[in-house]
Amino acid sequence: MSGMFYEDFEVGAVIRHAATRTVTETDNLLITSLTMNVQPLHLDEEFGKSSMFGSRIVNSIFTLGLVTGIPVAETTLGTTLGNLGFEEVTFPHPVRIGDTLRVETEVLGKRESASRPGTGIVRLEHRGLNQRDELVCRCRRAALMRQRVQPGA
Repeated sequence: MSGMFYEDFEVGAVIRHAATRTVTETDNLLITSLTMNVQPLHLDEEFGKSSMFGSRIVNSIFTLGLVTGIPVAETTLGTTLGNLGFEEVTFPHPVRIGDTLRVETEVLGKRESASRPGTGIVRLEHRGLNQRDELVCRCRRAALMRQRVQPGA
């Protein structure tokens, strides 16, 4: 288990995750096909050329999944009990095939759970940036986290 327990999160801390990922054509094609999103902006280069973006852009569901997935190994692996919800998701710049993304996570807040002893709620903001340091995704979410010390232990 390499995730952080509730007690390990410090409000205001920023974690710059070591893992990076270059987005491939296969990534975009698979997520677009699996989700039955037939938007030509993701599938048709000629259509993309005529769009305001000048080329195809990567499906934003892939971007969101990657930006929330990269932090798992360093933050919630084996210590989260569930994602309680996304508060806000934005995509300020498009992701293109060939972009390399990195992620940083900021701890926005935390509190012990009133209804689930031995747990706490941590609010996180994940920020995905491309190789040009452009913000491509910002996601705020709440996670239910295990406490290291369990009641009655």
